[in-house]
Amino acid sequence: MAWFKKTRKPIASAGEKPSRVPEGLWIKCPGCAQAIYNKDLAANLNVCPKCAHHFRINATERLRMLFDGPWTEHDANLVSTDPLQFTDVKTYKSRLKAGIASTGVKDAVLVATGTLDSLPVVIAAQEYGFIGGSMGVVVGEKITRAIERAIADKRALIIVCCSGGARMMEGALSLMQMAKISGALARLDRARLPYIAVLTDPTTGGVTASFAMLGDLNIAEPKAQIGFAGPRVIEQTIRQKLPEGFQRSEFLIEKGMLDYVVDRREMKSLLARSLRFMGAEPLAVNPPATPLVNVEASTDASAPRS
Repeated sequence: MAWFKKTRKPIASAGEKPSRVPEGLWIKCPGCAQAIYNKDLAANLNVCPKCAHHFRINATERLRMLFDGPWTEHDANLVSTDPLQFTDVKTYKSRLKAGIASTGVKDAVLVATGTLDSLPVVIAAQEYGFIGGSMGVVVGEKITRAIERAIADKRALIIVCCSGGARMMEGALSLMQMAKISGALARLDRARLPYIAVLTDPTTGGVTASFAMLGDLNIAEPKAQIGFAGPRVIEQTIRQKLPEGFQRSEFLIEKGMLDYVVDRREMKSLLARSLRFMGAEPLAVNPPATPLVNVEASTDASAPRS
């Protein structure tokens, strides 16, 4: 009976044939499960053509979407110095290096000047791929400088918010950026220059608690998660089930927290109309000639700072 006890090998499955379709050409929409050709998705500003699901896009794509053409980036070389020498599972310095390697930017925001529908603007776009778009000292400094540049050049300001909140690896220094940016926005308001906040998925934590909700207009993309604490934290705190769609942009506009919920494909035209309504004017095609200045009569007070 030895043959009866003999273990038999399972039938070997036929080897899988390599696919002729290269990877990365198609993407599955999480909203409707539709397979979308990547080039078609990019041409549609990364919005699903079937269900209008808004895919997350990076800061560079945001600038490309909003500016008319080339733009000038500012303060691109600012890098965090790890002021607290912070270490958790791994060191903060290694997280910074990984963020730079994966995104190609040196911190979680890009600041640039250019024109939007011929209107001169300063745009700060947050990069979620860099440590969750968290706000540290560099992000706070770059946005503050963007506001000051808008005041100096008399330009409108747009901040595209996409962040998990303040950066815990910089402790209280990251929280100080909330007050720093809010103070700069107060100066922008006194200069009577428009500021529009564009809230995307996700906008949470200290960013929501500061500049994301201080716009003359607060505009959000559809179904963007917007809030302070996460829904699970809230449920555990209040011991209640949260309502359907809680912390989504459609829920917030019903509660009066937002002014518009706008499809990404219509965002640029709405921003242009809003800025014109607020008094923004196109750049002069033929600016008036600068009058000659008597060098001998000029004083140090009238000379520009270096």
